[in-house]
Amino acid sequence: MARPMMALAGLVACCVISLSSAHAGDWRDSGLKPINDRLAEWGVALSATYIGEALGNASGGIRRGAIYEGRFDLGVDVDLDKAVGWSGATFHANVYQIHGNGLSRDYIGNLMLVSGIEALPATRLYEFWIEQALFGGKLLVKVGQQPSDLEFIDSRYDDIFVNSALGWPGITGVILPAGGPSPPLAVPGVRLKAFLSEQFTAYLAVFNGSAAAPGPVDPQISNPHGLAFRVNDPPWVIGQLKYGYKLGASELPGSITGGGWYHFNEFDDERWTAEGLSQADPLGTGEPLMRRGNRGIFAVYEQRLAFSALGPDKGIGFFARTSISPSDRNLISFYLDGGIQVSGFSAERPDDKFGIAMTYARVSDGARALDRDVQRFTGIATPVRDFEAVLEMTYLAMVAPGVAVQPVFQYVMHPAGGAVDPNDATQTKRIKDAAVFGVRTTINF
Repeated sequence: MARPMMALAGLVACCVISLSSAHAGDWRDSGLKPINDRLAEWGVALSATYIGEALGNASGGIRRGAIYEGRFDLGVDVDLDKAVGWSGATFHANVYQIHGNGLSRDYIGNLMLVSGIEALPATRLYEFWIEQALFGGKLLVKVGQQPSDLEFIDSRYDDIFVNSALGWPGITGVILPAGGPSPPLAVPGVRLKAFLSEQFTAYLAVFNGSAAAPGPVDPQISNPHGLAFRVNDPPWVIGQLKYGYKLGASELPGSITGGGWYHFNEFDDERWTAEGLSQADPLGTGEPLMRRGNRGIFAVYEQRLAFSALGPDKGIGFFARTSISPSDRNLISFYLDGGIQVSGFSAERPDDKFGIAMTYARVSDGARALDRDVQRFTGIATPVRDFEAVLEMTYLAMVAPGVAVQPVFQYVMHPAGGAVDPNDATQTKRIKDAAVFGVRTTINF
């Protein structure tokens, strides 16, 4: 009980500090404001955000318990035209300070992490890039260390949710080396964004294929401070075309995005060895067959369903995303998520939001076949993995300017795809479904 109580105490302390600072009235207008005003004259803008979470696994998973984790994000943006006369260019960099334990890692064992900020404790450079506007702003070229999750396979209506898969999709976060360019590890790359017309926007990016050196070491340990700047790994290429439109007499905005990606590295076959035997066969070496390259196609649909009387940026919004990849070289071969976000429903609380969403990740045929091979060669009725799914419900309450408190509930079905519970000596029982409760506090300084 000591660790859960410490976690909850940490959250309470975080909320108390946040609220007392906010209600003091001068925390935004003290010494920081004149400094920011002077920096703005030079084209420099500083930002700081703290996210703190207390999350608990009430049932199921590997074991019950609670954690506290937090991430402090310090960033700087520079208008290089104002700063040094470089027309049309901007610079951005930010640093993470990550602390605490992870609920998924230590208590649930699921693939799609309960929190998008869950990571090994570290102080890490995340983004470090320059973007150049060309042809009157119709083409934007970004060069440097950057993530992919903010623009690719993304929806404006998924930002409220806590689960990591409702940010960077669960399939790419699982099957790409080091999880792909997404928190907590970005990679060097070049991104092109072209505004082809009022309706069409095209995106194309080439990223280094991994944020860390290949091998069994956790990428977050191999690249602990985000300073590896790897550029020699086989690249990862992703592109998408986004079509925006307005629907009906109310001109409700929506968009449809389609795209694909290709990774030039080699990937382990999920079932076979280079000898043509199952990896579960005791007569084989167990060394997997190497498959050349990997790929995926995806689609994103988002639609404003209704406007709020409080403003055109509020109302009811819906999103859905899906993606597929080959079954022979990927643990997850099909992914689907979707949800609804509602805002502007109360004049007394105009900035509050609530949302409900669900994810579904199907374990590939190759991985399922390997599980059946394990049953055959061992004679043990180990579970055959099938899918992992998550239901999330959350409410974001703006309790003060720049301060949000967000209760969250998640129900994790078939953690790790329904893998063997590591606590089961018979190796015949799955990890049980997990019920997660918690609170996220976000402070924008």
